[in-house]
Amino acid sequence: MSQERGKRKTQVGVVVSDKMDKTVVVQVDRLVKHSVYKKYIKRKSKCKAHDEANNCSVGDKVLIVESRPLSKDKRWRVREIIEKAVIA
Repeated sequence: MSQERGKRKTQVGVVVSDKMDKTVVVQVDRLVKHSVYKKYIKRKSKCKAHDEANNCSVGDKVLIVESRPLSKDKRWRVREIIEKAVIA
């Protein structure tokens, strides 16, 4: 009898800070329809994610997955880097 873990939430966002050790701040954008005007509004939320190998840098597009609490603020882990930032 094999038990599977519950489905974990995943989100795609952009790394906005990598100054901490093994932690990155990821900004996740989502579109919400306004209840009265029916136009779409961009909503942003920031979350801290665990980056074990310190591979992420500012501007990278990453996939983060929900996990157990790793610290006071950290509830996410970086699963993969979807797109590396272009260094100019």
